Amino acid sequence: MEAFNPDDWVGRTQTRVDQFSTSHVRRIAATFDLPALEEGQELPWLWHWCFFDDCADQRSLGADGHPRLGDFMPPAHGRNRMWAGSRVSFIQPLLVNAQAQRHTVLTHIEEKHGRTGALLFVTLAHEIWQSGKLCVREEQDIVYREPTPPKTGAGQALPETDWREAVTPDPLLLFRYSALTFNAHRIHYDWPYVTETEGYPGLVVHGPLTATLTLAAFSRANPLARVRAFSFRAARPLIAPATVHLSGRHDRHGHAELWASDHNGISQHATVEFD
Repeated sequence: MEAFNPDDWVGRTQTRVDQFSTSHVRRIAATFDLPALEEGQELPWLWHWCFFDDCADQRSLGADGHPRLGDFMPPAHGRNRMWAGSRVSFIQPLLVNAQAQRHTVLTHIEEKHGRTGALLFVTLAHEIWQSGKLCVREEQDIVYREPTPPKTGAGQALPETDWREAVTPDPLLLFRYSALTFNAHRIHYDWPYVTETEGYPGLVVHGPLTATLTLAAFSRANPLARVRAFSFRAARPLIAPATVHLSGRHDRHGHAELWASDHNGISQHATVEFD
């Protein structure tokens, strides 16, 4: 990996503007088999991840499908990228067909060593504003790992839960979510690349897609809950098209633990705070 000084990167800022257009929101709803939303309605939780994409030129994409690094993000060339987790606070509802601004600060860079080798952690702090109001605050963790075999073995067993539902994220769902987020990362749609180059046994389910499905399952099980905060962290990859169980339990008033798991155990941990 190209050497760099983290102090030269921490504190960098970026601002993007996007329109939560009814046409794009309609595509998101169709992907999740939900009714279309109209102008002025509240954007469902975590659907903001389908906006503010890089819009990188085709010629700027690396071999893995991600935009080449060294502009806003530090130069972690030769490593595999993973969205490892997020901590999201929902302050005001985001509205369909209204313009929004996302302000981002690169707040932290740290090199660690794990079972899969060296790991470069990059933390981004986002604020999303709409009509002059702060609506969403989020910290996002991106990890760049050395190109070693991914950890795909057995995970932690699922504990007792208060609700559980099953979903099968097939290649069609992965392709459509990649399109919604303008995400060209090849591990989600390119079978030869993901199995031969990155060493996974099959197509990898997007971490944010899993988190969105998990929070939606919570909302169906708790239809009166008003979500105030949500966080998730990845434990191990989900490989399509295995059946995924979206489950959770209330551990105290206004707080619940959530999990996404397959036959090998838990793949993603999450928490939700709600009224």
